[in-house]
Amino acid sequence: MGIVALQQALDAAINAAGLDLVEISPHAVPPVVKIIDYKKYCYTMKKKATEARKHNRVLEIKEVKFRPNTDVNDFNIKLKKIERLLAHKNKVKATVHFRGREMTHKELGLNVLQRIEQDLLQKARIEKRPVLEGRQATMLLTPIS
Repeated sequence: MGIVALQQALDAAINAAGLDLVEISPHAVPPVVKIIDYKKYCYTMKKKATEARKHNRVLEIKEVKFRPNTDVNDFNIKLKKIERLLAHKNKVKATVHFRGREMTHKELGLNVLQRIEQDLLQKARIEKRPVLEGRQATMLLTPIS
């Protein structure tokens, strides 16, 4: 309609099937307003917000635990599980837990994590390098997009 007086805009909104005059941009000079059904506008905005929330995905961190002396077949099964989790776009935390005298051979656990890193080179990106924290060594993997 162009630039009109406030009273003229209100009259136009009421005469146009009882619609509302809604201020869109109050800081503009002159302020920008629209003639719309405000309840319908609020309803559609709420629907858009719920639809956006529905498609929003929460990123989860899954953990797969190993031992320093995990055998080859068990290692391969757990490696396939990590691949499956990465395919579902989850972050994976690979953990090697040491018990008792296993702490004297920390390099065995770090070798397990390095083996995981080498086997998943094409499917995962290392977000956090293997680090020894107390009685466990951890590494964080993220899927390659």
